[in-house]
Amino acid sequence: MQRFTISLQDELAEQFDTWISQRGYETRSEAVRDMLRAELERDKQQAAQSLHCVANLSYVYRFAQRELVERLARLQHDHHDVVVSTMHMQLDHEYRLETVMLRGTTAIVSTLADAICAERGVHHGHVNLVSVTEHLSHVHPHHEAHHQAHQEAHHEAHHEPHHNEHRHIHFKPTH
Repeated sequence: MQRFTISLQDELAEQFDTWISQRGYETRSEAVRDMLRAELERDKQQAAQSLHCVANLSYVYRFAQRELVERLARLQHDHHDVVVSTMHMQLDHEYRLETVMLRGTTAIVSTLADAICAERGVHHGHVNLVSVTEHLSHVHPHHEAHHQAHQEAHHEAHHEPHHNEHRHIHFKPTH
């Protein structure tokens, strides 16, 4: 571990200490490390150096808006290999908050998140991307009859050859 010293104006140091206290950090060092990681992660993603990511996309939408629910469902279905899970909650009689968990290449995940947030009727869209590296990749046979039936239907619908194996990838967060 390396140590370094920084100088801050008194007012900035006081604001930083307040910020640290509000977030529950025990030391300035912990807060600075987290801030540096977050900024370096943003840089990496903007420079397209992060090949894979996991992400949480959250947005609010008017579920009664004409065809919006169908457009969102179609976008998610068209990216079934990226969309891992979706959950929504009713905010009131008009609006829902939806959260979508995504996994894949950073470019595809970012493009999908942007497309969903750009849909007319979607508000307050925000994506949190976390860069990951491929940790373990292996192929295993399908064992679940339901999953196999779903895959067969998908392959027939898309005229793809049916394989009785599934590629499974594990990811680890980058540090």
